[in-house]
Order: sequence, then C-alpha cells, then structure tokens
Amino acid sequence: MLDVTVIEDPEAAAVSLDPVRARLLAELAGAPASAAMLAGRVGLPRQKVNYHLKALERHGLVELAGERRKGNVTERLMRATAASYVISPAALPAVQPDPDRFRDQLSARWLLALGARLVRDVGTLITGAAKARKRLATYALDGEVRFASAADRAAFVQELTAGVSALIRKYDAPDAESGRDHRIVVAVHPTVKDRPTPEPEQ
Repeated sequence: MLDVTVIEDPEAAAVSLDPVRARLLAELAGAPASAAMLAGRVGLPRQKVNYHLKALERHGLVELAGERRKGNVTERLMRATAASYVISPAALPAVQPDPDRFRDQLSARWLLALGARLVRDVGTLITGAAKARKRLATYALDGEVRFASAADRAAFVQELTAGVSALIRKYDAPDAESGRDHRIVVAVHPTVKDRPTPEPEQ
C-alpha cells in the first residue's frame, strides 16, 4: 500500500468523493476487509457495500488482498491501494488553476494556484516513474516559524527571496545539454490550527 497517491482520472475522482465510498476507503486503509465485514461497520447491506467496492476497484482505488472461505462462500478481502489520496487538478482540466495567468507573490490565491500545479505535476511524475519502474528525485522542506511582528515577517521574506534567488543564479545552467530543468516552489503562510475531521454521512 502506498502512503499517498494522486487521483488524476475525473471518473475516479468522482467515485472517491462519494461519502459512502470515502468511508469505505478509510476503513480499507486500516486493514483488508470483505463486503460483509464492512457492512456491519458502515451500517449498509452487504450487497450495497459490494456495489460500492466494485466501483472503487474499477478505478484502481481498492485492490484484492486475498480470499477466505466462510462456510460455502468465498469472501474477497479488499484493501485500499493507498493510505490517503489527493485529487489532482488534472481531474478537472478545463478549470484547473494556472499560476502563469497572473503572478503576485503576496496573493494567497496565487499561492493556491502554485500548490495545485505542484500536486498536478508531482502526480504526473509519480505516475510516469511508476510505469518506468524508476525512482523520482525530489526534495521538500517543511518547517514552522513564529514571527514577532509583521515587520519581521517581511524581513524574513526579503532575505528568503534573496537567498533562494542567489542559489538559483549560482546553479542554473541553461546551456547544459545533459541537464534537467527543476521547479522550485517556496511558500510562507500562516499555520492552520488542527480541526476535527467531520464524520462522513451514510
């Protein structure tokens, strides 16, 4: 099971957003289970659970983990293909954000467009690397800082911009024939306080 995977197909995205199917995915991310086992947990008839499982399996969101005999019946044990899922903007190609449409380093909406492109691009790269059976070279840095004032935050952003820009100028080799382009995204935003996850409707 993957830790996280990106959903790029519009139909798979629609399937995953159904509240009942999202609940089944959450259950199957914990451990494999049969339709009968899941029926008791989600309060639905086994046949209805089986219907939802087939839709999830058809779109690669769950897979067969094994089979077991129970009386005269062979039960299929299903598991989620990932512990968590992210829907790529590629699933809505006509309306996906385009950060090149406008550039405003102080705009939260531009930051959101950059984040959406990051999800789309990395999702595409992961899919391509998996098909080619190759590792994908990436790097990420995540941290938190508490600014004493708005002025300190502005000074931090200014120094960060200068530092990263200097590194880009130092290592950028546009004429290197064997080189490969890389995208750099640096973001600063207020920390979101943890919120309880609402229970899905049945």
